[in-house]
Amino acid sequence: MNSASGDGPGVERLDRAAALSQHRFRFYDFVMAAFVAVLICSNLIGAAKLVSFGDVRIGPFDLGVFGAGILFFPISYVIGDILTEVYGYARARRVVWAGFGAVGFMAFMSWVVVSMPPAPGWEGQAAYEAVFGQTPRIVLASMIAFWCGELANAFVLARMKVLTQGRHLWTRTIGSTAVGQGVDSLLFYPIAFLGVWSTEQVLTVMFTNYALKVAWEALLTPVTYQAVGFLKRAEGVDVYDSETNFTPFSARP
Repeated sequence: MNSASGDGPGVERLDRAAALSQHRFRFYDFVMAAFVAVLICSNLIGAAKLVSFGDVRIGPFDLGVFGAGILFFPISYVIGDILTEVYGYARARRVVWAGFGAVGFMAFMSWVVVSMPPAPGWEGQAAYEAVFGQTPRIVLASMIAFWCGELANAFVLARMKVLTQGRHLWTRTIGSTAVGQGVDSLLFYPIAFLGVWSTEQVLTVMFTNYALKVAWEALLTPVTYQAVGFLKRAEGVDVYDSETNFTPFSARP
């Protein structure tokens, strides 16, 4: 077994969906819950706020200005990497669909609650609208970018795992994140903010957020190794997607 990816005694390599369907997982539901929680919080709290830590420039790009969601949203990609590496693409895809539904419900609930008329004398409506009144455009951008980016991330990691025969986990986690976050950033910022922010600001935030997200993934590599190793040993499996149907339009494990 490959110690670089956290394998060890008692870890069974599974390539076939039939064998995988018979296996009982101890921690899959908890990892799914963590993924959805991080996704909802990062979208609800930090997606539209710009923060600045001074003028830190690389060429025309100011790395000191970035979206607040950058601090936590990349954790969803780390969890996505762990899901695909340990449980395989199909189960990671199922979690992506669960997250997609959760974000959709969050957006619907926010719209309903903000739209309800406030009680006489209650003075928090303006603040409530400012915090929770997401525009349909931002919600649409977030959902499209998340769905495409996370599935691209899972696909790249799963294919790289088969091609590398499970070696060099760090190349898969960082490489898949570079692709997935690239897809996410290229979709989210233009769809959400082009025409609202200046084109320069959209490009600056898109570039800086992408660079910071990939850097976050690289910094969290030791954590990813520990989590992958623990879960593979606890679950007793190491899934290889050599016979997987990679269609994104399915939620079947």
